[in-house]
Amino acid sequence: MTRGNVLLITLDQLSASAIFGPLAPYVPTPNIDRLGAEGTRFLNHFSVTVPCGPARASLLTGLYAMNHRAIRNGTPLARHHATLATEARKAGYEPLLFGYTDFAADPTGRDPEDPDLSIYEGVAPGFREMVEMRLDGGLEWPGYLRAKGYVFDYDPGAGAFGQFRPECDPNAASKPSHPALYRAEDSDTAYLTDRTLDALDIRKTAPWFAHLTYLRPHPPLVAPAPYNRLVDPATLPLPETTAPDHPFVEAWFSEASKAGMFWGFAGDCRGMDAETVQACRAVYLGLLAEVDHHLGRVLDWLEETGQADKTLVVLTADHGEMLGEKAMWGKDSVFEPAYHVPMMLRGPGIPVGEVTALTASVDVMPTVLDWIGQEVPDAVDGRSLLPLAQGEVSGARDAVLMEADFGQPGAPTRFERVMGLEPLQTSVSILREARWKYIHFGGGVPPMLFDLEADPFETRDVAPDHPDQVSRMARKMIDQMSERRDRRLTQISQGV
Repeated sequence: MTRGNVLLITLDQLSASAIFGPLAPYVPTPNIDRLGAEGTRFLNHFSVTVPCGPARASLLTGLYAMNHRAIRNGTPLARHHATLATEARKAGYEPLLFGYTDFAADPTGRDPEDPDLSIYEGVAPGFREMVEMRLDGGLEWPGYLRAKGYVFDYDPGAGAFGQFRPECDPNAASKPSHPALYRAEDSDTAYLTDRTLDALDIRKTAPWFAHLTYLRPHPPLVAPAPYNRLVDPATLPLPETTAPDHPFVEAWFSEASKAGMFWGFAGDCRGMDAETVQACRAVYLGLLAEVDHHLGRVLDWLEETGQADKTLVVLTADHGEMLGEKAMWGKDSVFEPAYHVPMMLRGPGIPVGEVTALTASVDVMPTVLDWIGQEVPDAVDGRSLLPLAQGEVSGARDAVLMEADFGQPGAPTRFERVMGLEPLQTSVSILREARWKYIHFGGGVPPMLFDLEADPFETRDVAPDHPDQVSRMARKMIDQMSERRDRRLTQISQGV
């Protein structure tokens, strides 16, 4: 039996540092702050994998990447995996998707010409797609802009994003602070919010289940006025650019890799001057402030329609963003900013407070199922956060397991080339405790170890100095991975 409405809000590429950390004082987020003040904030919450596709697969299946195996953007998710949406349907909900989930379709039984097999931005099983807001192949919002009279080149098949061209002198170099060609009321964030509120308002007389997924503050780093200059770059603290001496870092900077982060950028992160770094961080925060403004509209609608007191609101992000830390940008990394994300719960039965225990993105799916009274599948690796929110700390995890894969089938990456890895050796496993963080690479690449109490910015790899901790963490990681291997059918004994 359903207990009320569910609103799962996911921002894309949102670093916890902008909500709970050193950048938070520089960006106005009154509505995210309001949501946190009215519910439970989880201060040490981590995505269990990167980038977008794998992260959302873990978020919506409750599975570690080693179990769902959708380990890269474009890697299919096998159709037998349950999702939050397929399970919510068993409780009588029709899960509505406003945005995107970045699921690549399982090709089993499909013809090779099936268009669903040509994209990585498919819809997670169980959801009804209400608003199509895909980044690479999206047509709905660009079509809306065209209808409004905006002029830009657009070819989704060629990966061209003309709608993100800034307004500036065509003979001058583009800067992140230049405004977007569209007005704030026509932005992707505004459009998605408008469509969401229209669709939910007609459904407010019966329990509903909505997944609202904002693109922002994901690049391209271009914002409409006034958000493009809302944050003064000169006021921001500089990122910590010191990185440990390790083959992974060498590989990361071996070639330009972030072209398209803003209009005209060639992708050389290490070559960015301090002015450009701070300008990018300022626009990123401006995009976050824009999302916050529109989240306020959603929260106001819940209050005005009497929905707030019967709606579970979950706010999180698929993964984080390096934001210039280690001179890195994006999320294809092994360091904290790429994985540490905000997490908040508000709704009936959710107390006001903060949780400092380690929590993970795989916990979101079982938390929502627990709240609506639906059984959690045996295969799920996460655990409900409702007991932690109620102050029950006995079941808290003492470490978070995280993973990534830095290979690409048929197209060797810089990590494969520089680190000398074969295609099946490119996975990375990370075990993070409150103090120690252990990073294990494949192919004989040496591990890294960080003492987060002494070195919270991960500037010094202390693995050579602490072989005992390396051994302990490696054994603990193996134990956790062994215990969590695919459990979908392992608790059944037939004919015994």
